[in-house]
Amino acid sequence: MPMRDLNVKKAQKLLSRIMEFELAGVVRYTHYSLMVAGPNRIPIVAFMKAQASESLLHAQQAGEILTGLGGHPTLTIASIPESYKHSVKDILEESLSHERDALDLYCEFLDVVEDRSVYLEEFARTQIAQEEMHGLEVRKMLRDVAVSAPDFDHSHEHDEDEEDQDDVRDGDEDQEKKDKKKKKKDKKRDA
Repeated sequence: MPMRDLNVKKAQKLLSRIMEFELAGVVRYTHYSLMVAGPNRIPIVAFMKAQASESLLHAQQAGEILTGLGGHPTLTIASIPESYKHSVKDILEESLSHERDALDLYCEFLDVVEDRSVYLEEFARTQIAQEEMHGLEVRKMLRDVAVSAPDFDHSHEHDEDEEDQDDVRDGDEDQEKKDKKKKKKDKKRDA
């Protein structure tokens, strides 16, 4: 089967996006490793640190290919939204979302290089396999978290979010009042 011409500019653009995304993964997973709390902290922190190291390796690999194709590596990273939710469940769900986005990027890269470069195609397929494997691992971890001990809330208050935090506190007070009324009703009913 003859190889088709590679769109080098498109490949360079995608490799640059992959680099930015993987470098953001280094920051994301490092942040997660610092925020994990609870009885399963140690193995989850080890997992997150390994993910951060692997993201750096993937960024370096993409950068090597990018420069090999005559491109220029980026000095920026992809945006990293902060949810300010740091329960183990939230962290794992965000990790799973990140892995899906990475998978989409590598699949897009595969579409550009398939039947055009054996090396680039194998690189893309290897990365896709790794991202799929990570997704499976995170899904397995999420199954345990859903059944295990309650999550710890590590929300942060921010100056710009003070009104939102006040609304949440007001909502908590309202819920407490409702709970007290319900308890009184239950006592009267049981008496």
